[in-house]
Amino acid sequence: MIYKILVINPGSTSTKVALFENSSVKFSENLIHHSSIISSYHALWDQFSFRLEAITEFINQHSIDLNGLSAIVGRGGLLKPVNGGTYKINSKMIADAKGGLRGHHASNLGCALAYELAAKSGVEAFIVDPVSTDEFEPLARYSGHPLIERSSLSHTLSIHAVGRQAARELHCDYLSSNFIIAHLGGGISICPLKQGRIIDVNDASSSGPFSPERTGELPLQAFIKLCFSGEYTEKQMKQLVMGGGGLLAYLGTADAMDVEQRITDGDEHARNVYQAMAYQIAKEIGAMSTVLKGDVKAIVISGGLAKSAMLVEWIGDRVKFIAPVLVIIGDHELEAMADGALRVLNGEEIAKEY
Repeated sequence: MIYKILVINPGSTSTKVALFENSSVKFSENLIHHSSIISSYHALWDQFSFRLEAITEFINQHSIDLNGLSAIVGRGGLLKPVNGGTYKINSKMIADAKGGLRGHHASNLGCALAYELAAKSGVEAFIVDPVSTDEFEPLARYSGHPLIERSSLSHTLSIHAVGRQAARELHCDYLSSNFIIAHLGGGISICPLKQGRIIDVNDASSSGPFSPERTGELPLQAFIKLCFSGEYTEKQMKQLVMGGGGLLAYLGTADAMDVEQRITDGDEHARNVYQAMAYQIAKEIGAMSTVLKGDVKAIVISGGLAKSAMLVEWIGDRVKFIAPVLVIIGDHELEAMADGALRVLNGEEIAKEY
């Protein structure tokens, strides 16, 4: 049987939309929203109608019959902590997304956009592996002080997707195998994936390796001193850590391809910074291997930076003693969302209640 699944993935300056027939994409487009338009909206949810209109235009352009759909899937955002899986969208979920329960991010719009369109077509609306998926084991929650508990916010959708793909490529059972997944993008998430569960992960917004535009973990005493220096506001400090750090802070660019070209042209400072990022990524992979006690089927490098052969080689040289290194380029988020709904439609999984 062929299931038609509409997938909606809102990002900060675009909305990715695709129509799948089972696991095959029929139409796909990244609807770019110019920064001048996005910045004209005071709050995130002020963008809802604008984004809905853009999606509706995509639907009309491709003559997609909403009544002929089997399901609509929206990106799952910063919701309450939940286990991974496919969830039915309900009013409680939308209220938590609108209220910014765990923070405000464009992905929060996903559930409401899908629900709105599903109401018109009479089909079920889902999210899959939301950003707030939390599958931590108890010891991973300790931070070092009882006032602060570690929690899971990561590139969950991509991590589960590439974990499943790695299992297929290595001909092993996903739910019986252990992997270390390194999702390398604008933010970096590195986790031990134990039998299909993300049992630990760095917080891509404030810990782990530095990335193209984020600082990752910083020396705490020096950071506290900077916070109280009187030179920066709270907003400026947050921007410094997430959006103004990493490669951008060191080299003035967050584009890895630009950095590689500078290295090729003989820029030793660029080489040192890029190697340092690879060094920190490898170090985090090594740390996560201890969580699995060395029982690692493969180390999987994914995300946009997986395209960088230079970076992947530097990382691999340091971690290949742990397990084989497998490279899966891209984030595979749209495919993962469609597959999550498909598993429910096929009866392989039961949709969870939020």
